[in-house]
Amino acid sequence: MENPRVFITRQQISARIADLAEQIRQDYRHKNPLLIGILKGSFVFLSDLIRVLDIPLEVDFIRVSSYGSGKESSGKIEVVHDLTTPIEGREVLVIEDIVDTGLSLSFILDYLRQRNPASLRLCALLDKPSRRKTPVHIDYPGFTIPDRFVVGYGLDFDERYRYLPDICYLEEDE
Repeated sequence: MENPRVFITRQQISARIADLAEQIRQDYRHKNPLLIGILKGSFVFLSDLIRVLDIPLEVDFIRVSSYGSGKESSGKIEVVHDLTTPIEGREVLVIEDIVDTGLSLSFILDYLRQRNPASLRLCALLDKPSRRKTPVHIDYPGFTIPDRFVVGYGLDFDERYRYLPDICYLEEDE
């Protein structure tokens, strides 16, 4: 059985979100951006971020499937829940929980670019560059982390641990 150990505390997360919100607020003032959360993992981060932003904005969600029930990506990516808001000509900010290999995110960004937004930027709470298989530019990065499997604060392992208020890594019990 895995044993979660705190890696990034809820206080550190909250402080970093305040910093990210300040940057985003400056860049999107008077623009009414559309924030697109990537489900399922980003929903906690997105909800905390929009409460701190205090600017007019809209929210929508997209969900792709690439992870199976394990810790490795299946490699096959498909949209399983599409946007309900048109994005042509809109200022779009994608909100992601973690950028790992970059494959899913690259797919999503290309998918969204085809819909001709006025701008398309990315805010990611966690960046794991050591696992990157395709380049992804993060406009608003949260934390850079090493190659450890993390859970909590919306991130899961086989649908478990999303409820943890901190970001934790899984440690095997001895």
